[in-house]
Amino acid sequence: MSIEVIVQNEQEAIQAEKMGAARLELVSSIDEGGLTPSFETIKQVLNSVTVPVQVMIRPHSRDFFYSDSEMNTIIEDVKNVLNLGGHGIVFGALTKDYAIDEQALEKVIAVSDQLDITFHRAFDEIDDQLYAYRALANYKKQVKRILTSGGHVDCLRGKNQLRKLVELSKEMEGPSILCGGGLTPTNIEEIHQTVRASEYHLGSGVRKNGSYAEGFDKEVMQQVTEMKA
Repeated sequence: MSIEVIVQNEQEAIQAEKMGAARLELVSSIDEGGLTPSFETIKQVLNSVTVPVQVMIRPHSRDFFYSDSEMNTIIEDVKNVLNLGGHGIVFGALTKDYAIDEQALEKVIAVSDQLDITFHRAFDEIDDQLYAYRALANYKKQVKRILTSGGHVDCLRGKNQLRKLVELSKEMEGPSILCGGGLTPTNIEEIHQTVRASEYHLGSGVRKNGSYAEGFDKEVMQQVTEMKA
């Protein structure tokens, strides 16, 4: 089982790696759900850890619809990550009728065939997730995983849908399902018993007092990173 954790800066990235995180999601403005970090922060983190880093590419928190101008900003941010030696990004876009915005996704993929993309929780705003999964599976060379809580407010309530998605991902050999949203050391085992995913994404659940303003809880990090599949 692989554990990914959210980090906001170089110090947190170093700590998370030392505590056993297998992969990092680097964000800014976590109070807005995570936005694109600064160029300098991306550079510092990529230069300070050896585990994979997925950099959030999200110019605003209003929604997951992007204008041509915003897409230009997104493309430039992706190029910045690549120029700094990174390949991992976290990106998601929807059409106005809440389907995968394949045109936007294709523009991002066209930047480099070396990209490793996590399609983020924009996926949870889609009603027919199984249909949407099949659409994303067409891009599985670059879209490696989908971060989702199964369309529910958290993974506990979405666990049955998550199980369906995990089964579909195995059946299609497509993007893996990265379970994230409301995960804590007290519920992750219960969720895993149903879902049987290979990857889990944690944020405030591994922080002291559940707060991003505080550091990682060493005991909690040890508990989740030592969980067996």
